[in-house]
Amino acid sequence: MPSFRYQSVTSQGQSRSGILDARDRAEVVRELATRGETAMAVNALETNGVVTKVRASSRTAAPKPKPHTATPTAKKTAAGTSRLSFMRSARPSLSQTEMASLIRELATAIEAGLPLMQSLRTMRRQASGKAMPVILEHLIERVEAGDPLHVAAREYGPPFTDMIIGMLRAADASGKMSDVLHQLADLLERAVELRREVFGATLYPMIVAVLIIMSVIILVTVLVPKLIAPLAANSSFTMPLPTVIVLGIAEFFASYWLICISAIVVTVVASRMWIRIPANRLRFDYWMIKMPIIGPLLRDVAVARFTRTMGTLTSAGLPLLDSLRITQGTLGNKAMIAALDDVQDKVTGGKSLAEPLERSGLFPPLLIQVVGLGERSGRLENMLLHAATAFDRRVNTSVKVFTKALPPVLLIVMAAVGGFILAAILLPLLSMQEAMAG
Repeated sequence: MPSFRYQSVTSQGQSRSGILDARDRAEVVRELATRGETAMAVNALETNGVVTKVRASSRTAAPKPKPHTATPTAKKTAAGTSRLSFMRSARPSLSQTEMASLIRELATAIEAGLPLMQSLRTMRRQASGKAMPVILEHLIERVEAGDPLHVAAREYGPPFTDMIIGMLRAADASGKMSDVLHQLADLLERAVELRREVFGATLYPMIVAVLIIMSVIILVTVLVPKLIAPLAANSSFTMPLPTVIVLGIAEFFASYWLICISAIVVTVVASRMWIRIPANRLRFDYWMIKMPIIGPLLRDVAVARFTRTMGTLTSAGLPLLDSLRITQGTLGNKAMIAALDDVQDKVTGGKSLAEPLERSGLFPPLLIQVVGLGERSGRLENMLLHAATAFDRRVNTSVKVFTKALPPVLLIVMAAVGGFILAAILLPLLSMQEAMAG
């Protein structure tokens, strides 16, 4: 029977290693799970004593075909990749609320002392609906085969986003699985709550906006031309500027309404295709965090997530560079992720963490001051956790300001549009009345 060298983490976060005799890696993982340990790596010991590192996430690379040579194997591999992409896109998904519930249940089960595999199996027995059982079965299958949880999630695809995968990787690496999973559930629930707050604050203004837009369409395309047509036929009468603008818009849409609808559809599709290009997504995310009002809010949300995850990993004993690499995937903003690439290079070269963060220009001064103070005092992890709490408060304040300011802004815009249409109707009538009275 072959032997395997393993590295594992207990539910208390302690690292262990040893050698087990088993038929395959899956049996090693199951044996460790019965002990309450999570397998982090499994090494097959060959008969000649050479240790070969084995991970389920690695795959045997197929030999590359020669350039400009389309071999049957390459065609088969490409076809298999296409089928895999299609299968992943066809898998059932979860809403963000359901995903937060799944993560919270898993964190609670692990916090209660259950091993990861047993926690997943318990959740699978209680799962309902169409998507939840499928997702849990996939996770159980891959974790039982030796994959870390974050690798299993990445293989499944949506609803596991880059942020979720990054946090799952942080949970695997830190040994504080339940703490990091509770943190991830808090982040997902906060995102849902934020969306609901914004939706609730904008619901009334959006209803008013829809009604005003419908009224404007009817006025511009039907009523205004009929009311103003007799006046427009009078060559001696000079139309006011608002009326000329409204009549021009009405005539344009009446003649090219099909082209306008087609242009809107093409613009939406083209923008979605454009943003899928990595370089364009980088530019878009950079513009987003530089926008007024919404930009600081998005940045504070990402920084709060970054500081809390970074503080959790460093307090668990992970090296700074490893913590940076793991935390990078939790930001959710490509521009800030790219900035952290440069930060990692500078830290590897011997620079402090605060200096490259400040040079990037994408991180707030409060974070830079906290990081600098933490590095000088040797209490970086504690300072990061305190900074995360401060940024959470800033996010709450920004959300309240945003949700309070948006409704009156929308109402003012809609009132201005309605007033302009009303002026386009009344001004020529008043001018005609004055001319008749004179």
